[in-house]
Amino acid sequence: MADLPPRRLDALLLAGVREGGDVLAESRGVAHKSLLEVAGLPMLVRVVRTLAVLERVERILVSAPSADLLSAHPELVRLQERGVLRHLPSADSPAASVEQALTGRVGENPLLVTTADHPLLTPAMVDHFCSEAESTGADVVAAVVPEAVIHERFPDLRRTFIPLRGEAVTGANLFWFGSADGAAAASFWRRTESVRKRPWRLAALFGPRTLLRFALRRLDLEAATRHISERVGVPVAAVRLPFPECGLDVDRPADLALAERLLAGSRA
Repeated sequence: MADLPPRRLDALLLAGVREGGDVLAESRGVAHKSLLEVAGLPMLVRVVRTLAVLERVERILVSAPSADLLSAHPELVRLQERGVLRHLPSADSPAASVEQALTGRVGENPLLVTTADHPLLTPAMVDHFCSEAESTGADVVAAVVPEAVIHERFPDLRRTFIPLRGEAVTGANLFWFGSADGAAAASFWRRTESVRKRPWRLAALFGPRTLLRFALRRLDLEAATRHISERVGVPVAAVRLPFPECGLDVDRPADLALAERLLAGSRA
């Protein structure tokens, strides 16, 4: 029997603005961080282009404060005219923007979520993640990259890793919401955002026993997602990615310089 085509999905591209502005954008004289050029092309255009070439992606929603962002480059304008790309007003936080997108959409497509500061993202990375995420059967799936994968490729790279039993991982800014039920996970994520600097409130959300096991590195990735599933009330899973570049977004000048070198090298 011939292989079935991949399931169609919508993609949500988070392009919000940090409270107080973005130092990196201001230092380069651009109005929005996603318009920072990397190897001659704005990051937003790079990520949109990556998503637009995928057969499985039906629509791309850009969550941003203003629709003007989508008029910043001719390629974005053309995709809007074709009905592939459209603006979605951003909410107060990334999690709130995801929750808003999940509850306000029409249709049954899964929702892929990524960010506008992910210029090293490639169609192969997205395709791999979507296939793996769908195979888990979970309502919500997060992509992670193991520390060992990143440091094998970039030994000196500084990154924030989550310490787990037997390994450490970093987020890959890729999430899969298989159904509208995933809005419960986005709502939980939003609540953790609001209390992340208040340990006692965080303990109330996750449960003190779970936080203690995490602090003692007694939770592996699978156990951690099981605990989150219980708290959220929907199945949550994680997918380890073999792509070190997928763990790199652009937050600092050093990140931007590295992305420039890598993209210039691939182009050459």
